[in-house]
Amino acid sequence: MRIMSYNTLFGGHDGSDNRRYEAQIKLVNEVKPDVLLVQEAKDFQQAGMKLLLAMEVACGMRGFLAQAPHTGQNTGIFIRTPIKPLSFEADAVHFHHAAAIVTLALPDVSKPVTVISVHLCPFGPHVRMREANYLTNYADDAAFTLLAGDFNSVSPHDQEPLGLEDLPARFRARYTTPGAGQADRNVMQAFYHAGFVDIGHRLGKHTNPTVPTVGYVGTEFVPFRSDYLLATKSLASHATDYDVIVNALSNKASDHYPIVADFNI
Repeated sequence: MRIMSYNTLFGGHDGSDNRRYEAQIKLVNEVKPDVLLVQEAKDFQQAGMKLLLAMEVACGMRGFLAQAPHTGQNTGIFIRTPIKPLSFEADAVHFHHAAAIVTLALPDVSKPVTVISVHLCPFGPHVRMREANYLTNYADDAAFTLLAGDFNSVSPHDQEPLGLEDLPARFRARYTTPGAGQADRNVMQAFYHAGFVDIGHRLGKHTNPTVPTVGYVGTEFVPFRSDYLLATKSLASHATDYDVIVNALSNKASDHYPIVADFNI
C-alpha cells in the first residue's frame, strides 16, 4: 500500500491559472499512490463537487471531501481500486479546518485501515495542541490507523529550523513557544506520547524539510518538516519506505513538498 500526502496550496488553482494543479496531477500519476491525502482542497465542493470529480477522473481514484466551513481549506482522501471504503466521516467541529476520516478494506488484509487527512491550525501551537489531543484518541496500538497531513509543527526528532529568529514576529509566533523563542515541539510530542509512530523518523529519512519549496522561498516559512505520516504501532511495523518528493514538478506545484510511504501489509 502506497500512501501519499500533499498540501496543494489552494488546490493548485491561482484564480483561472491551473498550471500548478496540472503539475500536481502529473505528480500523483507518476507516484501512483493507493491512497492520497490532500489538504487545502479549496473550492472542491463548488458547482456540485466539480473540482473533486475532475480530480477523480484525472487520477483514476475515488474522492472523499471534508468541507471546512470557516476557512474553505478542505481536506480530502482519494482511494484507488481495489481498495474499498467502509465508512467516511468529515469532522469540522474539532478542527480549525477539517479532518477527512475514511475506513478502508484492503484486499487480503484481515482488519480495516483507517486513514485521516488533517491540516492543523497554522496560527499557533495552543490551537494545534487542542487538535492533537483530540486526534490522540485514534492511537490504538492494535488498530491499523494512519494520520497524515500538514501539522504546521516541528518534531522533537528534528533540529531547530534555521532562520526562525529572522521571520517577522507574526509568522514566528506561529511556530514558537511564547517567551522561549524556539520552535514549539509539544504538539508532535503529544502524538508520540500517545503512541503514534513517525514513519519518516522510524525509517531514518526525517531530515528533509517539506516546506518551503523552491518556488516559495521567502514566504511565511523557514525550512522545516511540516508534513508527517504518523501510524499506530501495529501499522508502522509494516512500513518499508518513506520519501519527500523533490523534483522539477514539486518545486513549483505548491509551497509544500508531497510525502509518500510504502507499507507491506
